[in-house]
Amino acid sequence: MLGEDRETSAVRRLEEQVGRSVRVRKLLTHESARFREGTARALYHYWQGSHWVLASLADIGYPPEDPRLAPLIDRSLAFWTQPRYDRLILEDGSGNQTARDGVLVLDGRPRRCASIQGNVLLYATRLGFDNSRLGHLVELLRRWQWPDGGWNCDRRRSAHVSSFMETLQTMRGLAAYADRYGSPRANAAARRASEVFLGRRMFRRRADGAVMKPDFLRLHYPVYWHYDVLAGLKGIAEVGRIGDPRCLEALDWLEGQELPQGGWPSEHPYYRVSSTFQASCEYVGWGAVRPRRPNDWVTTDALAVLSAAGRFAA
Repeated sequence: MLGEDRETSAVRRLEEQVGRSVRVRKLLTHESARFREGTARALYHYWQGSHWVLASLADIGYPPEDPRLAPLIDRSLAFWTQPRYDRLILEDGSGNQTARDGVLVLDGRPRRCASIQGNVLLYATRLGFDNSRLGHLVELLRRWQWPDGGWNCDRRRSAHVSSFMETLQTMRGLAAYADRYGSPRANAAARRASEVFLGRRMFRRRADGAVMKPDFLRLHYPVYWHYDVLAGLKGIAEVGRIGDPRCLEALDWLEGQELPQGGWPSEHPYYRVSSTFQASCEYVGWGAVRPRRPNDWVTTDALAVLSAAGRFAA
């Protein structure tokens, strides 16, 4: 939001404070258990698996290149770049094909929940983990990209356009990789993906201009694999296209959500807090979830987006 250089000693000290914070200690409480070999449950489990913990650490400014995270990130990269993800299999009508066989292709469109690999690419890049498998993720995502620029895992033949939920984090991961490594291929894929959102003015159907989903016009933190307008604008800003005129209505809407006392609220949580391993639970809370009370995380994201759009000056 402030445009500060992350390489300065002052910001480095702040990152170190983030790494030592109570919040981070709670997020990493079960680190040893997550590293045990096994199924994807401990890795991806909503929302306490290491996949989501690493995503949160990357988002809140955890210091990069921390060797303590290397085993977690390495396991995640190994799991989500298994050989089966390299195999594209044509749907044969039997209904017996599974994800273990490979990535199903139906009507020329790979049906894959690319937001998983996209999120891995995002947090591994942001947390400073340099590995050849990051480039492999980029190529997988490019291979699975649909003609309209996004991704979708819907196996119904009627599904012929990309999903906002599968496209957002994937686009952000590609943009982060392109920014760090100067990759033209990742940048081109991210810009193609941005058209999925820009072509719909961030929240409206192409056919009739109606709001696609009411939940898109509510504010959340974290969004995980979900979507709302603020999360979409945040991704578009990372791609470098927040100045596109098709963002204007969404930016106007975002400005209009500011509370009279200042700040933006979190209006709906996708999580509950629990110290035990439970579905849809977090080990920590992420601030107030009330329509008339500001939430620090949502407010920071909103101000960062508005700053990138030239609508806010610190």
